[in-house]
Parts: sequence; C-alpha cells; structure tokens
Amino acid sequence: MSSEKERRFAGPRRGQLVFALGFIAISGLLIVQIGVQTVWVDGVRLAAQPRFWPAVGLGLMVAMAGLHLWRLPWRRVTRFDRTEALRWLMVLEYCAWFMAYVLLVPILGYLPVTLIFVSALAWRMGYRSRGMMAISALFAISVVVIFKSLLSVRIPGGAIYEYLPGALRSFAILNL
Repeated sequence: MSSEKERRFAGPRRGQLVFALGFIAISGLLIVQIGVQTVWVDGVRLAAQPRFWPAVGLGLMVAMAGLHLWRLPWRRVTRFDRTEALRWLMVLEYCAWFMAYVLLVPILGYLPVTLIFVSALAWRMGYRSRGMMAISALFAISVVVIFKSLLSVRIPGGAIYEYLPGALRSFAILNL
C-alpha cells in the first residue's frame, strides 16, 4: 500500500531511485579521483585553480543527487525501476558498435568499414529490405566521399591495403 506522500509525488516514478543511486555512485567515484586527475598549482588564485571548478561541479553533483535521493518518498527498487534501467543500458549497445567501428577503420580501411557498419546498423534497426540496404550503402559511400574529398579529412588508410599491388595500393591508401 502506498503512502499519501508516495501518491502525491509529482513526476514519473519509474527509474527515479535507480537514477539517484547511479548518479551518486558515478559522481562519488569522480570526486574521489579528482586528486589523481587534476593538480593544485601554488601561487594561483582559488578560482583559477585547475582543480577548483571540477571540484565544485562534482561536489554539487553529489549534493544534488543526495538531495534527490533524500526527497524520494520510497526506498525500494521495483520491477518498473529495473525495466527502466534496462532501457538505459540498451544505449550501451550503440557505444559498442561505435568502438568496434573505430577499432576496425585502421585495419580494414574507411570505406569498407563504413559500408559494413552502416548496412549492419540499418539491418539491426529493422530496415531489411533490398531498397533500404541499397540506400544505406549509398549513404555510406556518400559519407566517405564527402569526408575524404570535399572536407579533406585525413583518415589513415587501412593496414589491409598494404597487401594490394603497386598503383592500386597507393590509390586505396589515399582514397579509400
């Protein structure tokens, strides 16, 4: 049975407790690491110290998350909280896709990896028709053309290009 305070809570209930606990844990971890990650410089005013503003921000993050946790009218994680937290964790799949992309570009090259990943992500999101696969491949090629030629972004060629014969190797390294 919920209390009057729980019934009058403004806003969605799901995920509030998990968010507050996670935010306190992450900001607490960061504030513990501030001495290792920043320095205190002698002879510099307080507001100009490299450690000052990060410490203020992290201190406020811990305080505000603690206040949020203190003001919540419930202290148990429900199935709705777990469902909401699992939705937040699904975002990490796309972080893994991006990290794999970044790791494979220097090995296989910009064009092949972009073609593979754009098509694979389109497939993963449910766009599985031949037309959508063709559109995703055209999009990948256009991204490579825009970045490499129009914007002159220097992306190193893939290590696999070293196995190509002479003129084709230099073309692949410079353009693909």
